[in-house]
Amino acid sequence: MHGFGPATLNGVVKDLGYFGPDSVSWQVHREVTVLFGGARALLMQAAHPLVVAGANQTGMYERNPWKRLQRTLILTYTVTFGSKAEADAAATKINEVHERINGIDPVTGKKYDALDPVLLLYVHACLVDSALLFEELTVGKLDDEGRQRFHEEQMLAAEMMLIPRGMVPPTAPALRAWLQDIEDQGQLQVTEGARRVYELFLDPPEEAEWRPVLKGVSRLAFGTVSPVLREQYGVPMSRGKQAAMTATFAAIRAARPLLPAKLRYIAPYQEWLLRRKGVEVDDDVARMRKSLGIRLGA
Repeated sequence: MHGFGPATLNGVVKDLGYFGPDSVSWQVHREVTVLFGGARALLMQAAHPLVVAGANQTGMYERNPWKRLQRTLILTYTVTFGSKAEADAAATKINEVHERINGIDPVTGKKYDALDPVLLLYVHACLVDSALLFEELTVGKLDDEGRQRFHEEQMLAAEMMLIPRGMVPPTAPALRAWLQDIEDQGQLQVTEGARRVYELFLDPPEEAEWRPVLKGVSRLAFGTVSPVLREQYGVPMSRGKQAAMTATFAAIRAARPLLPAKLRYIAPYQEWLLRRKGVEVDDDVARMRKSLGIRLGA
């Protein structure tokens, strides 16, 4: 694999990983409001019967679902913000989990395999498309060139998750078109597994981080999925709700520059800022990462 070379911070050579602070991936993934787009991605992923069948096999949405989602997020963000060794370790852990997930989907009767590159690409495409959409709606700094650069950077992340680069559509618009084709071909279906994901957002458990805002986030997520998926989930979008959602995105985009860094940026990015200053971090995110055998350090 290739990536950015080492950089010097505070006079010490540091491994900034495969992307680094000058990358569009850091610029996009550090934003809390872009993280909210992960709810959209999750709803899209859950609507693919073979993807959600794999999640059901692990009990993802039944036993401590938010803790499991948090663990998955930490591994994913370690690929972006970790050193190369940490990113490789995180990708290896994700791939090892996928090796054990396979079977027959009881809904469609089709085989599923978490290492199927088409299913992996669908999961990846949902994440990339949702990140770009929520960056556009809540931040608005990227132009077409920036969106394309993000997409191309994320091809490396796709490769780390065992997706052949040649399978990834070459442009961001082509990636969105590929997702639309999946829907147009009738491959998506809101099953009972997808409804469990839906209910997680409607009624988050007490231990869920950001619980007070999750219902609002879910409304934005449902408002930005396709009309076909909204109909399947049974979530109507009236003109009034559409107008309210548009106003909410405008308010978020206007308020975002005024927020302190603690509220604007996700924890892994804030950790990196502190470590750059020589401050050792020991919060819940850092402890969970260490429990997974990964430490976000220099």
